[in-house]
Amino acid sequence: MPAAPEAEPSADAPEETSEGAAPPERREGLSRNAAGHRVPLAAQRAYRRMDDAFVGWFASVAVTLLALFLRLWRLGEPHDFLFDETYYAKDAWSMANHGYVLSYVDGADDKILGGQVTGQWTDTPSLIVHPEVGKWLIAAGEKAFGMDPFGWRVSAAVVGSLMVLVMIRLVRRMTGSTLLACTAGLLLCFDGLHLVLSRMALLDIFVAFFMLLGVHAVVADRDWFRRRLAERVGPAGGVEQGWGPVRGALFRPWLLWGGVVFGLAVGTKWSALYPLAAFGLLAWLWSAGARRSFGVGWATARSALVDGVPAFLQLVLVAFMVYVASWGGWLAHAHDYEEAWSSTQYTRFVSWDGGCDLEDEKLLDVESNDDRWPTATEADASGLGEVGQSLRSLWYYHQDVFTFHRYFLDCSSHDYASNPAGWLLLNRPVGADAQLDIQPGDQGCDAEEGSDCLRQVLILGNPALWWGSVLALVVSAVLWVGTRDWRYGVAVVGVLSTWLPWLANDDRPIFSFYAILSLPFLVLASTLVMGRMVNAGGGVPSARRTAGVIVSGTFVVLVLVTFAWFWPIWTDSLVTHSEWLQRIWFKRWI
Repeated sequence: MPAAPEAEPSADAPEETSEGAAPPERREGLSRNAAGHRVPLAAQRAYRRMDDAFVGWFASVAVTLLALFLRLWRLGEPHDFLFDETYYAKDAWSMANHGYVLSYVDGADDKILGGQVTGQWTDTPSLIVHPEVGKWLIAAGEKAFGMDPFGWRVSAAVVGSLMVLVMIRLVRRMTGSTLLACTAGLLLCFDGLHLVLSRMALLDIFVAFFMLLGVHAVVADRDWFRRRLAERVGPAGGVEQGWGPVRGALFRPWLLWGGVVFGLAVGTKWSALYPLAAFGLLAWLWSAGARRSFGVGWATARSALVDGVPAFLQLVLVAFMVYVASWGGWLAHAHDYEEAWSSTQYTRFVSWDGGCDLEDEKLLDVESNDDRWPTATEADASGLGEVGQSLRSLWYYHQDVFTFHRYFLDCSSHDYASNPAGWLLLNRPVGADAQLDIQPGDQGCDAEEGSDCLRQVLILGNPALWWGSVLALVVSAVLWVGTRDWRYGVAVVGVLSTWLPWLANDDRPIFSFYAILSLPFLVLASTLVMGRMVNAGGGVPSARRTAGVIVSGTFVVLVLVTFAWFWPIWTDSLVTHSEWLQRIWFKRWI
């Protein structure tokens, strides 16, 4: 098999923009890129050289173990429910022990923290407003280690660490460089938002992990598809006419895997739908670009049929099937939900005038069953009929949950809510927990007389990483357009698809830690820009390359130093009041 002469040959190779067939000299390898270097054959570019596999895996695992250590350290502290852990931890325990989510009694939090788990749940199913995959993972930790803070957080710590591993492998696949890949892994490892969410039983670290796995699968499919075409076309490297290879490229195992993990992502939070759609479109456009590079005429239109349709079935349809299957616990107890929740306030909701004063005329009579789910009044079916009936109930349930998210949250507020327009600049962090007014001598507090100490868990990104990465994202957008390097497009599309949709929901309480889905793409943008600076001039020693090494190295060191500086307020460590103020750089961070 031919090997590419450079570690990243596809980065310099421009794509044809015409819908017509590539000119003969393109297939003969006579085209040149903007730097004047000869472009290899498309068949050659389909095989990218990687660093040594053993070294790559050894370094990847080492960085992952470092991330795991940092996330497991004092994981059980504080011994309390942090932020929305009060919902997810108890829901997960109910799922692990009853198969579905039951409501809990008043005062359950204090009793559970005191070690009393039995008797804290009722016999009534609970209305849950997020899918169940993330809660099943939390339940696995509770089942293994018990219903305590360590038990309900350990799954997040493991998954957060595995996310670092996926980040490394994704960047290594895209660049061929183990050094750049490990740099990306360390940047993700040393981010505060990622660290804190990996130490809490919230859903966001799980959806980010599965989404990143899905993106990796789509990128891997890009490589697989190009190699597949190269194998079918042969060493000549061109298609004289027609559609190019079709039958040998219909089944795409990486996309099938992508459908599975994207389904798990959406099965954790619906916000994963946007990157699924965005990278599904990229999969088709990359396929069209691959066919065009082998000389197929009208490649975009032809690829929509021979590649787009199979890709949709294997990515989107499979994701939908996995999503529905993830509600298995709910479906097995659909009758209980029909009895308890088929006449909720959301089902009875009739109209909306934009206000938050829900007058009686906007609701149907509370005692009326006119607006119940149709399945609630039907006789219980059996066999396949029961499956269909349960699926219909699940659909009505989704309508209620959508109404809750779309309308009723508009009528609520939260002290830590923030405008998504400023998320990437860390406009408003979220205080997950705080223990204030710790007096000198208590818990080892050595504050000066007249002062005190405190402990805090603040969900805040690493400022050096986020602010530097936003700049790198802008550079990536320019390079994507200017160099037509697809890798920068992954970073740009990733951020836009995980961040922009929230701007349409800025009229309801939403939180900056939702940007955890954008974080891997910000890290990718920084890594790609650093790689370009370090390899300036083809890696030949020069003043430009030296400057690139200095700037890149300084950025990584700044991220590390900032990580150490903010570590105490990310991990509930004891700090004096003055030390805390030194880390709260803006009033809006309080």
